[in-house]
Amino acid sequence: MPVDPKGPMSDLSSPEARLVELGLVLPVAPQALGLYRPVSEVGGLLYLSGHVPLGEDGQIVRGRLGAGMDVPAGAAAARRAGLVMLATLRRHLGSLDRVARLVKTVGLVQAVPEFTDHPLVVNGFSELIRDVWGPERGVAARTAAGVASLPGGMAVEIEAIFERV
Repeated sequence: MPVDPKGPMSDLSSPEARLVELGLVLPVAPQALGLYRPVSEVGGLLYLSGHVPLGEDGQIVRGRLGAGMDVPAGAAAARRAGLVMLATLRRHLGSLDRVARLVKTVGLVQAVPEFTDHPLVVNGFSELIRDVWGPERGVAARTAAGVASLPGGMAVEIEAIFERV
């Protein structure tokens, strides 16, 4: 059942207004660089493909956690991937106010085998979404996992499922 966008978040501004309040500027949503859709919409759910952390310069944030990249830098990369994802959502829907809630997040962290703080890295994404949609609509089920490598050497890749209003 869809969430009433004014119900659980009645004490907070709309997601678009929250971006302004938080001083966040979204990057330009990138085009797909392979044989996939950035967003697939099925039955009121928005399935977002893995998103890349793009720095303010538009370049991929690369690195391996535990080998030259620390948790704060990894969390910042996950946050950057979140901003890119929000840009994709806005391009698809026209406004983030058309998103009811986050349903599920999968965060992949490129890390050395000994690294165990994957959840702290993915928190960079999770905290961004919580700040935009609030704790009731912006916190959801989540997986944070380490991988040996990611395309282009990116530090993290984040995919998510959102519910549409």
